[in-house]
Amino acid sequence: MQNKLIIVDGMALAYRGHFAFIRNPRITAGNLNTSAVFVFANVLVDLLQNYNPTHIAVAFDTSEPTHLHKIYEPYKATREAMPEDLQIALPYITKLCEALHIPILRYPGWEADDVVGTLSKRATENGYETYMVTPDKDFAQLVNNRTYLCKPAKGYGLDILGTEEICAEWQIEKPDQIIDILGLMGDASDNIPGVPGIGKKTAQSLIKQYGSIEGVYEHLDELKGKQRQNLEENREIAALSKHLVTINCEVPLKESLDDLGKREPDGPALTELFAELEFRSLAERLLGGGAGALEAAKPSRTDINTVEHSYIPVKSEQERRKLISDLEKQTLVCFDLETTGLDEKTCDIVGIAFSWQPGTGRFLIFPEQRAQSEKLLDELEPFFANPEVTKVGHNIKYDLSVLRWHGRGVEGPFYDTMIAAYLCIPESRRTMDALAEELLGYNTVHIEALIGKKGPDQKSMRDVSVEKLVEYACEDADITLKLKEVLDERIAEKGQERVFHEIECPLIPVLVEMERAGIKVDVTELERLSKQLGIEIERSAARIEELAGESFNVNSPKQLGEILFDKLKLDAKAKKTKKTGQYVTNEQVLTRLANHHEIAANILDYRMKSKLKSTYLDTLPAAIFTKTGRIHTSYEQAVTATGRMQSHDPNLQNIPIRTELGREIRGAFIAGEESCVLLSADYSQIELRIAAALSGEREMIQAFEQGFDIHSATAMALFGVGRDGVTSDMRRHAKTVNFGILYGISAFGLSERSGLTRGEAAALIEEYFSQYANLKKWQEETISFAHDNGYVETAAGRRRYLRDINSRNGTIRSAAERNAINMPVQGTAADMIKLAMSGVYARFRQENIRSKMLLQVHDELVFEVLHEEVDAVKEIVRSEMVNAMPLGVPIEVEMGTGDS
Repeated sequence: MQNKLIIVDGMALAYRGHFAFIRNPRITAGNLNTSAVFVFANVLVDLLQNYNPTHIAVAFDTSEPTHLHKIYEPYKATREAMPEDLQIALPYITKLCEALHIPILRYPGWEADDVVGTLSKRATENGYETYMVTPDKDFAQLVNNRTYLCKPAKGYGLDILGTEEICAEWQIEKPDQIIDILGLMGDASDNIPGVPGIGKKTAQSLIKQYGSIEGVYEHLDELKGKQRQNLEENREIAALSKHLVTINCEVPLKESLDDLGKREPDGPALTELFAELEFRSLAERLLGGGAGALEAAKPSRTDINTVEHSYIPVKSEQERRKLISDLEKQTLVCFDLETTGLDEKTCDIVGIAFSWQPGTGRFLIFPEQRAQSEKLLDELEPFFANPEVTKVGHNIKYDLSVLRWHGRGVEGPFYDTMIAAYLCIPESRRTMDALAEELLGYNTVHIEALIGKKGPDQKSMRDVSVEKLVEYACEDADITLKLKEVLDERIAEKGQERVFHEIECPLIPVLVEMERAGIKVDVTELERLSKQLGIEIERSAARIEELAGESFNVNSPKQLGEILFDKLKLDAKAKKTKKTGQYVTNEQVLTRLANHHEIAANILDYRMKSKLKSTYLDTLPAAIFTKTGRIHTSYEQAVTATGRMQSHDPNLQNIPIRTELGREIRGAFIAGEESCVLLSADYSQIELRIAAALSGEREMIQAFEQGFDIHSATAMALFGVGRDGVTSDMRRHAKTVNFGILYGISAFGLSERSGLTRGEAAALIEEYFSQYANLKKWQEETISFAHDNGYVETAAGRRRYLRDINSRNGTIRSAAERNAINMPVQGTAADMIKLAMSGVYARFRQENIRSKMLLQVHDELVFEVLHEEVDAVKEIVRSEMVNAMPLGVPIEVEMGTGDS
């Protein structure tokens, strides 16, 4: 059997794991960021199970200076400090390797690269196949006919690169020539200087022609101009850089290859570790039946079999009468529907569980016949319609929606434990099962245990025995009731009473009604636009290829980058991604280039049209619900850190209003009845008004009080001109700064967006803050507050916790500081429109308005209004939106009506 050695570059893989989840880190109930450990564990498990190593090891760097630091002190000096969360995760990675019985190799004074190089050399000499697992490009120099570079790919798989692939990628004859290429071009990530003016393409060309750096210098007289001069003047730098990028394969290792033989994992140690890290699926995958093992590792936790409880089925008419009589006596009841599916519009009710006293529950079983089910709902009407009873649920909007599609309304007040957790423990998982484990130390019965995992073989809840169904459903209601008690305390501790009780919970029935109402679309118009857009997309692609001078795949970022930057040379400072080595061709880059190059403007146009066609024109018709002929989107409250809602299935919040095409797509949304029109009500410049109010910036407040265009007012202040002297360019730049300041824009960011030089952008920002000094002071105070307290707040008290606000890593800390500036503004706007929606809903009910609120698109509300109610609805909507949250600055609402 062929010996196979796998060596993992531990620190590189840990970093990759940490940043792979940087936007949505994996956080345990104990507030531990496990992103790095999770990726590390998945890669190791994949290696052990699918790559069949006979020998395996993990090499780590140490904190001591290496032999390279002694030669060149600035080596790696520009690297950011390690993120704190990653530092905390590293001991768990050590525990993971120990539990898997994988040797860890650390040699002070040597890099992990050198350890890997030495091992791979020994393995090759002894006839082993070696697989080096790392995202680091430097390791490619070690590849030979028995040594392979394994780059972690999407998911947890590996891209395996041998001599042929490495030589093709780097355009060289043999892998060790990578040392010469890196020596010439340098490596910014390691602070290796290289020769000025020589990038990757030039370095590849020189090494391809002359074989090595030494060969280049032997033929220096064949080179010309600035390139020859740079090489002549930097001969020592080139030699030093080559030495710095060369992996040393002579580390005095204590371990022999035999010491690295694969061993069986330590099952109990892994079980305990995975339990602490909450890696359930991974435990199942590695340990087999690991879920049960995980629970066994938590003897302090309880479950349904160990807690005294009384869960009773309700079947007979006498039992139903008793249940309804008891419900009428309560002031707070938790209820939970069990249904045949998750689509509120089409599912049937299997039963409803009720609990109003911890440890107890009753389950009202519904018959399959729809008529008999409706009779049960009739009997429950007094409970559902009673405004004196607080209704508790976990994601209660789902239950209310199911009932609404069965023609039943439910009166509040409401208490949603999912939203409560979102507000007071935002980093926790918000499923009821996860919260029960975290807050109550309780292991619930999971739905998969009843009906199986998702897929064609999953059963319906109607297939579950009554006994199991009663236990499961009543447990859900009972545990949710217990969660309420704990979350009440947490809400008070975090000061979220107003946000929870006055903003979020009253909004629940509003969203239920909006989702139920839906909105009509003109399918014929969507099809016309789709066909028209298809033609325009083809034309746009043809024009791009014409400007490029050749045919290529416009949808390929790799090919596009090569056209823009290698062939057309549109940007001498074009950047490449570390992961793929491809040029960056995102919207930000193309927008900057579009001011100067027609092809970039055309690519932006092509991408925008392609996205709109695929996302909306081709998919919206399929989203129409046959029974109503309308699209019924769903809104989520407990998602974003700022409090903004998200729309999905389909998302109706991202249609771009500022483009002509976006407006045409919006034109396909129509009034559903001839007796109605659509009304749009949009907050005018709401975030700037809020920023003015929060900062107390008098100059901005006065502009709003006088009804003067804020961007023109800002342009007057920035450029020192009178009202008549403001040009369209001045106003455009002022508008960019106004909105950019809310997001902590830098001089670089402003220059990218505006076309100004970085110096001009910096001067503009400096002038802006000299004019609006209070705004600058407020931003500084807000960031200081965040540093001291770890969070920021909206005007209503909604908090956003910023776990990286005091990070030693400057990039990560700066991002948190930008969030600290933006969140109070954007979050206050979100709170304001939520309050307005609840106010409008209440007024409609009080005044018997039959018109309906249909959509919320961030700062805009859309209504379907009866002709005879237009004036009344406008007055209600304007009043509720303007007065939702008085801030001491005028609030304006722009309105319009039409058939579409």
